[in-house]
Amino acid sequence: MYRTLSSDRVVETLERLEARIAERFPGAGLGRVCTELTATARQSKDRAAAIARPDLRVRFLVAAVLGLGAWLLAAIGGDMLAGTRATDELYGTIQGIDSALNLVLVMGASLFFMVSLEDRLKRKRALDALHELRSIIHVIDMHQLTKDPSTEVSISQDTPSSPTRTLEKYELIRYLDYCSEMLSLASKVAVLYSQSFPDPVVAEAVNDLERTASSLAQKIWQKINIMHRSLETAERSATVPASASPPSTASPAAGALSAGGPAAV
Repeated sequence: MYRTLSSDRVVETLERLEARIAERFPGAGLGRVCTELTATARQSKDRAAAIARPDLRVRFLVAAVLGLGAWLLAAIGGDMLAGTRATDELYGTIQGIDSALNLVLVMGASLFFMVSLEDRLKRKRALDALHELRSIIHVIDMHQLTKDPSTEVSISQDTPSSPTRTLEKYELIRYLDYCSEMLSLASKVAVLYSQSFPDPVVAEAVNDLERTASSLAQKIWQKINIMHRSLETAERSATVPASASPPSTASPAAGALSAGGPAAV
């Protein structure tokens, strides 16, 4: 039960994440990106299932071509054998053998091409879908690019070309966290293809996509850690007790006068 990734659970998690983004950041571009990723996940669910199923049309075509090739090979071989028997010349026999070997090599290459045709078509479909997911991953990275937490801990001033920053600290953390979740879920959508079609080329493409998503997520978590440290510093500064203020430097004589003691003569 837990040995394979469930495409239904991936889509369900993405739908919940889409709702969370829409509730916290209504109308935000990140929500529209998540909507697109959810739609891609639904398509990937159907695509991966279709890739896993045998392609009967391609198999019928391959069987027909191979049957025709075998019939032609048998017919040509029979004609060559009849011609060889009809002559006693050594040159004719050698020429017939050479032609037969060339024909066998051509038929072998054609056989390999036709047998691997279904796998190559499935591989192309999977790689095209993975390329689409890779593009979405970079779109997610573009949305978090300007969410820079260094402005919260820096004394530098914005320039006229600086991006507009309207998010509070907690909202910025949630925004970055949503980006990280979307990157992780995009990787899980990619795994559906290598799970349904265990091809080495597809598996390597999936691994490359996961490495890209993981690298981008690490940058996001660095930003989140900066924000957490900033919040912790602000909380410690706000909870410093009043007794921690420096003691008064008034002289003892002033203290005695305030207590009603005798004035110095």
